[in-house]
Amino acid sequence: MRQHRLTAVLLMLAALAAACSGPDTPAKKGNTGMNMQQGADRADAILQETLAAVRPELRWNHGPSSDAGCTNPTGGSTGTGAAKRSVLILTIVSEQRRGALLGVIEREWTGRGYKVTSVNKNPVFPAMRASTPDGYSLSAEVAAEGQFFLDAATPCLADSPVQAPTAEPNTPVRTTPYPQRPDVKDDFWSATTPVPSGSPTP
Repeated sequence: MRQHRLTAVLLMLAALAAACSGPDTPAKKGNTGMNMQQGADRADAILQETLAAVRPELRWNHGPSSDAGCTNPTGGSTGTGAAKRSVLILTIVSEQRRGALLGVIEREWTGRGYKVTSVNKNPVFPAMRASTPDGYSLSAEVAAEGQFFLDAATPCLADSPVQAPTAEPNTPVRTTPYPQRPDVKDDFWSATTPVPSGSPTP
């Protein structure tokens, strides 16, 4: 499981590097003057806005952050790089409520003008990807042991050191190997019954 998650992170960073290599990508057009740290701060803000839109509140902790340089078509440095932020949801979200949570996240993202680019409606492992007008890539997905992940990756930005996120998690840091299983029960999100038809989700 850890290897699968690491592979996904590496593939996303590789895709980000490739996206930055073209001469006319939206990422390069829309972020003149912003560096990687500022971009990481923006990614953190997107994740916090997403979490704030969900009620009842989800319990969460930071996932691993990462960053990588962007290259040109010949593999040379462009002086730019991309950063990725991740949040691990530690609230137990039952199979019956995963679709409802993705629906809340989708409404939050589209309400902010983000474009949903793909949706996997698998009832056990649903997932969704989106992009922002300024070139950030977002995802929400469920892993094999019920972990819910939220990710935000920057476009290619001016190279700079990137510090760890400063947002304070609302649950203690777990000492077990990442990614930890969700272990916080919630009366709504952990319920094993479907959301009643016609009832609004929180």
